[in-house]
Amino acid sequence: MNIRLIKLITCFSLLVLFFSIVSFSSTNNIDSTKANTINNNLTFSFLQEEEESDPPEIVIGERLFLETRFAHFFFANFQGDVNKVLDSGDPILEFTETLGEPLPGIFAGQSINCRTCHMVDEFADTEMAGNRSYSDFVRRTLVPVRQDNKPRTVRNSQPLVNSALARKEAFFLHFDGEFTSTEDLIAATFTGRNFGWLANEKSIATTHIANVIRNDNGNGDLAQEFGGAYKVILKGTDPNIPAEFLLPREFRIDVDKANDKQILNAISKLVAAYVNSLLFIQDEASEFDGSPYDLFLKKNNLPRKPAQNETALAYSQRLLQLLNNLANPQFVSSEDGEFTTHDQDFVFGTDELEGLKIFLTQANAPLSPTQIANGKIGNCAACHPAPNFTDFIFHNTGETQEEYDAIFGDGAFARISIPDLKTRKANFDAFLPPTENHPNAQGPFQDIPDQSRPGRTDLGLWNTFANPDIPKPQKALRKILCDNPPCKKADLLTKSIARFKTPGLRDLGHSAPYFHTGRKETLTDVLSFYAKFGDLSRKNLVRNAAPELSVIALNPEDLHLVLSFLKSLNEDYE
Repeated sequence: MNIRLIKLITCFSLLVLFFSIVSFSSTNNIDSTKANTINNNLTFSFLQEEEESDPPEIVIGERLFLETRFAHFFFANFQGDVNKVLDSGDPILEFTETLGEPLPGIFAGQSINCRTCHMVDEFADTEMAGNRSYSDFVRRTLVPVRQDNKPRTVRNSQPLVNSALARKEAFFLHFDGEFTSTEDLIAATFTGRNFGWLANEKSIATTHIANVIRNDNGNGDLAQEFGGAYKVILKGTDPNIPAEFLLPREFRIDVDKANDKQILNAISKLVAAYVNSLLFIQDEASEFDGSPYDLFLKKNNLPRKPAQNETALAYSQRLLQLLNNLANPQFVSSEDGEFTTHDQDFVFGTDELEGLKIFLTQANAPLSPTQIANGKIGNCAACHPAPNFTDFIFHNTGETQEEYDAIFGDGAFARISIPDLKTRKANFDAFLPPTENHPNAQGPFQDIPDQSRPGRTDLGLWNTFANPDIPKPQKALRKILCDNPPCKKADLLTKSIARFKTPGLRDLGHSAPYFHTGRKETLTDVLSFYAKFGDLSRKNLVRNAAPELSVIALNPEDLHLVLSFLKSLNEDYE
């Protein structure tokens, strides 16, 4: 679906040509072929560009991604009929929020589904909206109204494209590393607050979701588009199932024999297959291939990914050396391509190259006054190494402090009383977010700061690390936090304050606003933030600051160059 493959087909006779055309055009929906006669004989070459059809597990995963009946709102209004068309939908879906005027609700009259927060091309032709890389348009997303009075998600909706990239180190998802697999995240989402379920309703949610799967009659719009009733498709033995919906054995389940939890796990596995397929454009060598930046590397014969056993950071520094030694760079111009989903030229020129060098440039701390005055030290690759432009781990760059201080005044975040490990363990409900085991927990440190409730904010990783209700990531998190063993868990908890997982930087033009707070509407705002907080960090004015922050030295003239580079990472994701 998202990896465009170019295939070269060579036929050595007219007969082979004939059968190739008949076979491929009937099964693969070829867009175009080009035939060239060589040396006046019947040898032809064909250059075909096609988007390969997805395997069935991805197709059915997409159907489940779009399913609106798993939400609590549907459960509260379905009157015992899982195939019921609701008389009216969840009010929060009447409109789609943006930072400007609201847009028509893409799921108006229905309930929440995954696509509500993770859009793609629903508003591609709408001014001030456009394509998304599976995110939405607002700082924090509306969630179904329940008695806990939490109207929005605590954090900005993260793009899903490239979110499940394989990585050499431990695998974490969500800003705070709560999940160690895509399947776990999906199951928790289906039965969690974003779908309207309270922390003590996981069992009810699981039973309801299994009920929808077992009793779907196959007559709904999604079923008609995606192969029929769930129980038939998931069992995978009916000879009438079309090939595009025939699941491999490892994805099949007989829902009449499976228990509720097994059904939830099975559909989570399918949605995970879909999410894992959401990748920015790559070629057959698994090298990114869709942005002006990628084309620049390709035109200059520069490596587009690390060598075997080379870390991403080491690769980034090697790339900087190669760029500095590049005597006659071959730039990318509008003649090399064009954007259809971004309002910018498809270029990589001198500004983009200088911005890339600043982005990759690192230095040792502390910086001298001369280094600070001269600028051009982005130190960005310390957390955003190429080619994925994320290290997949956790840093505190000051976003939580910036938001809190904007409400309560400079220095307010530094004065918040944050409990130590012993205090937190003694009173889970007072300090940690609600879970199935602790449904009445207050979560003051996983909240949106508000003038009327001082002391409440979002400490990110602090809520996950050493949390007994989130056991899976603990070993890997301890390894990340303990950079100088031996380490005490109590000390590591302090080090986890306000740390959030590093996002990727590809196609940022499709995922504004930025940061987990969603407070930055433009990339210029983001870069200005880093220039400011780099300076504050050097003055020891950032609570629990990431050490990488103090090594940022950007002058105003540098910001335009880095911005040009970041825009060169955009691509036409559709």
